[in-house]
Amino acid sequence: MRNGWVLGALCLSIWIAGCGADQPTGQLEFTVPDGASFAQVTDTLTARGLVRQPRLFRALARLRGNDRQIRAGRYSVTANIRWVPLLDQLVAGRVVTIPVTIPEGFTLRQMAPRLAVITGTPEHIVLEALLEEGAAERWGVPGPGLEGYLFPDTYRFAPGAAVDVVLSTMVQRYHTVWTPERRARAEELSLSEREVMALAAVVQGEARQVDEMPTISSVFHNRLRIGIPLQADPTVQYALGERRARLLYSDIDSVADHPYNTYTQLGLPPGPIGAAGEAAIDAALHPADLPYLYFVARPDGSHIFTSSLEEHNRARVEARREWDALARENRERDQGGS
Repeated sequence: MRNGWVLGALCLSIWIAGCGADQPTGQLEFTVPDGASFAQVTDTLTARGLVRQPRLFRALARLRGNDRQIRAGRYSVTANIRWVPLLDQLVAGRVVTIPVTIPEGFTLRQMAPRLAVITGTPEHIVLEALLEEGAAERWGVPGPGLEGYLFPDTYRFAPGAAVDVVLSTMVQRYHTVWTPERRARAEELSLSEREVMALAAVVQGEARQVDEMPTISSVFHNRLRIGIPLQADPTVQYALGERRARLLYSDIDSVADHPYNTYTQLGLPPGPIGAAGEAAIDAALHPADLPYLYFVARPDGSHIFTSSLEEHNRARVEARREWDALARENRERDQGGS
């Protein structure tokens, strides 16, 4: 009961002091350093004009038990914020965050620059962490490395977040994808988690239209079933270490012995070639029930699917005509605009 009277009297004193009542609106930013004492935090808030009665503020924090609960980080608050909401924000650690988007299909090398900006860590150091030997075991993913297991999504991190914090968040997001239903479906297909992710990454790399993913997946499932190479261009691009606008036979031959070259190596690649999204994962788990063994890309991102080599060769001619027509249109437009 006595504490209730003390708190009431303190709140009345704060109200009389009019803390924050006549301050301007707008946002103020400040930083609470890691390991800072509450006295140091109060000094910072006083200097920023958020606290005008530091002794009363410290007393309120002690009475609420907040003086030992403040979390470090960079904060942004309204200039006229009252003390209780201010303390609540500091205790909850609602710090300033910035978004980072990892698109579907990104490889670790493509992620590194974005994660470097968020963490404030040199890109080569981030990449070393991503490619670290034993990373799969450390983060509890199927491997053979972290490739394909940092889930593509939009995240929010505090500026300067530790690399390990970022990786932990992304791996945890990946683990949420593996629901009991998806695990049960993988077991029905006699596929391991690694195999599903390897196939999903290939589907992700091939598809330009989400609604075609189950059909693309069916092509690869059919090829796996009858024991012919997947012949997926994205796996060769991955083996080459760079994406090329047009893949040549010489490119395929140059990495003929690479384990990720699905033109020369039977079966699925050893692991994912990039970060597959949920649609690609579901397509890998639920392929369309279709007889196709081949597909060829059109300029609009769709594909022509066929069941025999003869049909495939005709489809290639048709697609080539469409690509050539597009190239002519582009040349004519460029010449007309010059």
